[in-house]
Amino acid sequence: MARATAARGLALSLLGERRRRDARARDLLRGSSELDALAERDRAFVTRLVLGVTAAAGALDAALEGHLRRGARLEPRVRDALRLAAFELVYLGERADVAVSQGVELVRGVAPRAAGLANAVLRRVAEKDAPAASAARGRISGGAFDAGDLALAGALPAWLCERALASLGREDAAAWARGALEPAGAWVAANRARVQRGQALLHMLREAGCEPEEGPLPGSFLLRAPARLAPSGLVERVDVIPCDLAAQEVALAAAPVPGERALEVGQGRGTKTLLLEGASCAAGGPCEVVAVEVSPRKSATAARRMEAAGIAGHVRCVCADGRELGDDLGLFDLVFLDAPCTGTGTLARHPEIAWSLAPDAPAELAALQRELLASAAARVAPGGRLVYATCSVLAEEDERVVDAFLASDSGAGFELVRAGRTPVRAGTDTHFHAELRLRDR
Repeated sequence: MARATAARGLALSLLGERRRRDARARDLLRGSSELDALAERDRAFVTRLVLGVTAAAGALDAALEGHLRRGARLEPRVRDALRLAAFELVYLGERADVAVSQGVELVRGVAPRAAGLANAVLRRVAEKDAPAASAARGRISGGAFDAGDLALAGALPAWLCERALASLGREDAAAWARGALEPAGAWVAANRARVQRGQALLHMLREAGCEPEEGPLPGSFLLRAPARLAPSGLVERVDVIPCDLAAQEVALAAAPVPGERALEVGQGRGTKTLLLEGASCAAGGPCEVVAVEVSPRKSATAARRMEAAGIAGHVRCVCADGRELGDDLGLFDLVFLDAPCTGTGTLARHPEIAWSLAPDAPAELAALQRELLASAAARVAPGGRLVYATCSVLAEEDERVVDAFLASDSGAGFELVRAGRTPVRAGTDTHFHAELRLRDR
């Protein structure tokens, strides 16, 4: 009788902990001492399993339930184990004999009497669902696919794939679905307000053992050994900023001119604040930023990061609702709205998103986005710029919000300068941004 491997056992344990605590998978992985104790190859495998099973949960459940008797219910720990084995079969291409055997042993370890059920269900997954997913991937590669194929290949909800296909077009929708289960790249950016020479940070990252590769943007790096970043102190000192390449692209596109007054709405923990100020400093000097965030906890965290980054003298963090921006803030040369959204452009980085969304979520968020955009627009000085950004791939949160704004009273006097998405590619997020200019009155 084969025993379940230690890596699979740890993955199962982490999946159970995530379910019980309703925690984020990446947070559990970062905090796992058991994971740190594994060899590098096993750590990568556990990470792949935990993130992948989390991202594909709804699709895996549909596959499993298709092979159960009507009305049958799975004990949660058994479901976790079956999901894990089914993910290996359908999305990792593991040999059927290995994945089925290992899945049965995982189930035996939590519910011995369910081992027979596990064997029967997993064999059916291997016979039916794995070939179906493979065929869907083939149709996508050949270009003759539909939204159902995207859903099957990317382990995504069908309604979301239908809307993504309508929003992105066939080529980008295919790339988006294929990338949903791919590992996210460990991208970082230099704090260009402090470390303006990319070679200096490259040297720091090499010294820390992070195995950096220079990226396509100024001060961007992809880390091949990201686990070594945290002990280096570079993040704590804010010499380096962990953030996806797409976030860096949007901040660079919105970069303020030295000396400008900039308003950021939706500051979060301050990542894009650091990028905006850094881009201004790299261009010749600091800009003056007022950054608004509705969450007191996030606003306080952002303020601490600005201090550590050495730019607190040029950034004022304000805890307020972006829909109620008072006249006391004044007018700004640049208003940057990083709007709350579904996050459908960040599925590889945030595996919980896809199956937690309801079909009406984009419309509800679009209503909030329109309110925020109207409020932000009132703070733009004549001749100034308004930049609207999301990390959604859905047109109803992106182009349609901008179109509705331009057709409204709040949008009178604004003209669209440019709009588009960052490239849809494996290992990075996809962001939308639109730049509008207020004509001089």
